[in-house]
Amino acid sequence: MFYHGYDNYMKHAFPEDELRPISCIPLTRDRANPGHIELNDALGNYSLTLIDSLSTLAIMTSTSADNKVKKQNRALLAFQEGVKALVEQYGDGSEGVGAIGNRARGFDLDSKVQVFETVIRGVGGLVSAHLFAVGELPMGGYKPKMLKKKKTTEMPRGAIKWPNKFIYDGQLLRLADGLARRLLPAFVTATGLPYPRVNLRYGVPFYSNSPLNANAETGECPRTPNPSAEITETCSAGAGSLVLEFTTLSRLTGDPVFEQVAKRAFWAVWERKSTIGLVGSGIDAESGYWTTPYTGIGAGIDSFYEYAAKASVLLSGSPNPEGLPPITANTTSPAEWMQLVPEFQQTAEAFGEVWLAAHDSIKRHLYRNSQYTHPHYIQGDLFTGAGRAYWIDSLSAFYPGVLATTGELEEAIETHLLATAVWTRYSALPERWSVSSGGIEAGLGWWGGRPEFIESTYHLYQATKDPWYLHVGEMVLRDIKRRCWTKCGWAGIQDVKNGDQSDRMESFFLGETTKYLFLLFSPDHPLNRLDAPFVFSTEGHPLIIPRSARQAGSESSKSSDLSQDRPFDPTRNVCPVPPASLPLSISPTAARGDLFHAAKLARLHMMPTRETLESPLIEYSNDHPSITVSDIRSPSNFTFYPWTLPSQYIPSEGMSSKIHTRHTFDITFPTVPNTILGPGILQRVGNGILVNSLSGIRFGLIQDVTPAFDSDITDMEHYRIQSVNNILLGRDERVFLAKITAEAVIAPSDPNFTRVRDASILDLVIDLPPEPNTTPNATTAEPAVTEVGATSPPASPNIAIQAPNGEPASSVKQAFSMLLQQVGLLLTDPPPPPPAQPDSHTPLREYIPASLPTGPGAAPIPDVQEALPPDVHGKPHGDLRWSTIYIAPGNGCTKLPNAAPRDHQIIVMRRGECSFAAKLQNIPTFAPSRRSLQLVIVISFDSDQGEDVDGQANDAIPSVLIRPLLDAPQLTRSGLPRRNPIPMVMVEGGEAMWQLMQRAVKVGFKRRYEMRAQGVPIANLNVL
Repeated sequence: MFYHGYDNYMKHAFPEDELRPISCIPLTRDRANPGHIELNDALGNYSLTLIDSLSTLAIMTSTSADNKVKKQNRALLAFQEGVKALVEQYGDGSEGVGAIGNRARGFDLDSKVQVFETVIRGVGGLVSAHLFAVGELPMGGYKPKMLKKKKTTEMPRGAIKWPNKFIYDGQLLRLADGLARRLLPAFVTATGLPYPRVNLRYGVPFYSNSPLNANAETGECPRTPNPSAEITETCSAGAGSLVLEFTTLSRLTGDPVFEQVAKRAFWAVWERKSTIGLVGSGIDAESGYWTTPYTGIGAGIDSFYEYAAKASVLLSGSPNPEGLPPITANTTSPAEWMQLVPEFQQTAEAFGEVWLAAHDSIKRHLYRNSQYTHPHYIQGDLFTGAGRAYWIDSLSAFYPGVLATTGELEEAIETHLLATAVWTRYSALPERWSVSSGGIEAGLGWWGGRPEFIESTYHLYQATKDPWYLHVGEMVLRDIKRRCWTKCGWAGIQDVKNGDQSDRMESFFLGETTKYLFLLFSPDHPLNRLDAPFVFSTEGHPLIIPRSARQAGSESSKSSDLSQDRPFDPTRNVCPVPPASLPLSISPTAARGDLFHAAKLARLHMMPTRETLESPLIEYSNDHPSITVSDIRSPSNFTFYPWTLPSQYIPSEGMSSKIHTRHTFDITFPTVPNTILGPGILQRVGNGILVNSLSGIRFGLIQDVTPAFDSDITDMEHYRIQSVNNILLGRDERVFLAKITAEAVIAPSDPNFTRVRDASILDLVIDLPPEPNTTPNATTAEPAVTEVGATSPPASPNIAIQAPNGEPASSVKQAFSMLLQQVGLLLTDPPPPPPAQPDSHTPLREYIPASLPTGPGAAPIPDVQEALPPDVHGKPHGDLRWSTIYIAPGNGCTKLPNAAPRDHQIIVMRRGECSFAAKLQNIPTFAPSRRSLQLVIVISFDSDQGEDVDGQANDAIPSVLIRPLLDAPQLTRSGLPRRNPIPMVMVEGGEAMWQLMQRAVKVGFKRRYEMRAQGVPIANLNVL
């Protein structure tokens, strides 16, 4: 489920008013209520908990504790017995007589299940257990020996005989293959996004637009009696988090169909990301439109980012599949729907680039850094990044673990601290906790045994070896023992505040939560020392490409084009050294100066201490012998210090660093009499909001810091407008204000809102004629210009969906998705304006940054009317002042003709060969007039190297504009002071700019202005 329906989903999953006593009966599907999806999506009427727990049993074999009892490895025996029992119930996955089990023939079951849950729990659990069974992953005390064929007995090739007399010959892999093939009909979509649900026996008869259901009588998916309509909305996590399981299955079986459909689904999600690089939570499988404008790192999105990072590990050192085999009847899908994913999207490098790009976008738009009370993530707008909700959910606790495994250690440590503080407060991690209020969000206060927080704790300990994380794991273990243990298993917590238990044990509790706790306290476990590209799936199943399919290096080192817009950082892909311990301290984490920051944000300092908390646990422990005295002494996880810390962890002279407070204030403009406040006052443009009137407008400003890219420059402090009236802005969105509007309302002496002209840079405005070969019906190659003179971002892909008969697909759900998508685009990224028609009345217009000179010889720009920004349709608006242009031969280092300044308003020169002062001196004297010289434009070429004779070094980054230095007053050719100094500007661009100026028909300029609040710049406010 997704953000807009997540509350209702969870309230049905854990209804507060239906708290039942622990029943100790198996949890089964709700046959009476097929719409009970929070239960039926995962439970497919097969032994889910057993399948999900086999890899946990395999991991627990690597301990010496059980060997002391009768010299038997109980976990190994349990694993082998579990595999045997599973085969007895569901068959061996073959085509022979052994395929029929006591309960079913494989997974031939009339059960509608969620594709995502079935893949990560069912397929992933079977494949991982198979890897353990055949020795691809290590199990303690287990050395598989392949049986040899005998003359009298036909044994399967590669068979392994176990002590329980069971012969393992790949039954788990065949069962996984059979289960995965029953999911393939869900992938038959035009978008590549799988349908969210599938019937394990009948396929997808409930999706009327599926190509498999083109003919109700002859369609490949038989119709079930009275099929009910099913929503086509899936989520980024559900569609894009299948790569690990399906790729491993393809490499084991040799059938690349699974790998290809999973990768196609992943890239189908990523290619629909917003222009700021974020993916949403809900997306329609048929249309490809986002169904909700929310984004974050939690529910509906979490494992998409996780699989981007982990797929780059799993695929490393493995060759790419060469192609798809012929599609057979077993694939249940037409060949045209199973396209081969492009080569660059197959590689580990491509998935790694997605992770890096996604993390950059998350950190920029959703991450609230140390400038706030303590770092955390918010829920934002998919298209703008503006804040939409301020809570963290238990699913988002996975993110520090991924950060720790990808080298982002500092961010992982600081964000994990907040999750630890929240667990410390509630002795569990509630489903949602509000950062702003400090309480449970929307009544979602249960903990169903989720593993994400423990998973991140495990990965952080592996990355740092800091005993702090062992202590955190001990706290979690005691809390689970104290609050979740029942006589027949482990219950979830219905309410973390009062400890009420829910009558439900999720399969992931044994499949993940207990697994990560076990590995955390087993530093010598073989998996913790395995030097191979293995990963844990999002369900906690270890997966690895078999040795037979791996090689030293990938066949294709071709990197994707995803990183072309991001400069290479040589330190980005290197795992950092764990933080060093401070003197006389044991834990670097416990000695951090921001440790109390996380405690304060979680309101730990407001909670009762151990001495003041009255608890009935002593009485409770009498009925639960497994609860120890140490557990009883930690009833609330609070001590005199707001953490459950051993005293030796606390530095004797430790101090908390200063907690950052961000200055915020509002600027409200009075309502002008007789002004009608309507929607026309605020206008959405491509990269922000255009304010057409300040009457009654309220700006909400926040103090912000932009990291400096130059190590010699300190961070730049400024204000940023974060809201206009009730509209929240994203971090990169801007507010545009017409100059005439600002001058009419803002007083020059107003200390809270002042306008300062930029004295170093302006925009050179150039009109160009249409391309000669352009026709009125052709689209111009020039970039579209928005209302504020910036290039419009590309529109999101719109994919037309058609039914197989060629008629447009139609449904209420699809229509609603398309409408919601279009509304989102109108609110954020408006469609590009129509291209200008190639005639003399609508020339193409360019805005070029130009630097102003400095020094005694610098002359002011003529005081003439500035160029106007484009109109609301993005077309050039207004006329430019200067139309006669002279292109100086050479570099302007020889005397120009007398007619050049007399008959031309603009002179264009190349930079170099002589100084700026010499170039101006070579311009003959002239009588000032409106038709004579007004401005000299000097073009700097990137090929210029070394130091010009003008004294300006030209080895700077091309994107940095250098201000020309005129260190002496301007002179004429005869050496006399020039009575009318000539204004000059310099632009970058080299040969391209030189050619552009030769095509120019008119030239003007537009000044830049900086707005300041209380003397501090407002970074995202532009005056047009």
